[in-house]
Amino acid sequence: MQIEVVKSKIHRVKVTGADLNYIGSITIDEDLMDAANIIQGEKVQIVNNNNGERLETYAIPGPRNSGEITLNGAAARKVAVGDILILICYARMEFDEAKKFMPAIVFPNEENNLLR
Repeated sequence: MQIEVVKSKIHRVKVTGADLNYIGSITIDEDLMDAANIIQGEKVQIVNNNNGERLETYAIPGPRNSGEITLNGAAARKVAVGDILILICYARMEFDEAKKFMPAIVFPNEENNLLR
C-alpha cells in the first residue's frame, strides 16, 4: 500500500510579487528550493495564512539569495504582496518507508525569506 506524505515544506514565507501576466507557477528563491528539496516543475500546494486560500501550481527557481516568492498567472489573484504562505510538496511511498521518512522542513526568516 502506498500513502502520500509531506516531502517538503517551506513554513511562513512572505509574498514578494504577484505577476498576473506570467504563464503560471510560483517563483521560489532557488536557495529555499534546495533547502526544502523542491525541484523545478514540482507540484506545490500553497496555503495562504492571510486569506485561507489553498491552491496548487508548480515551482520555478528564482534568483538565489533573493528571498523571491512570486505567484504567477491566475494564482496571482489569490495573494497580495506581504501575505504569509506555507508551501508544501508531497510524495507517495510505501507505508513502511513512510513511517521512517523525514521531510525537509525549512523555516526562513519571515522578514526577508532568506535562510537564517
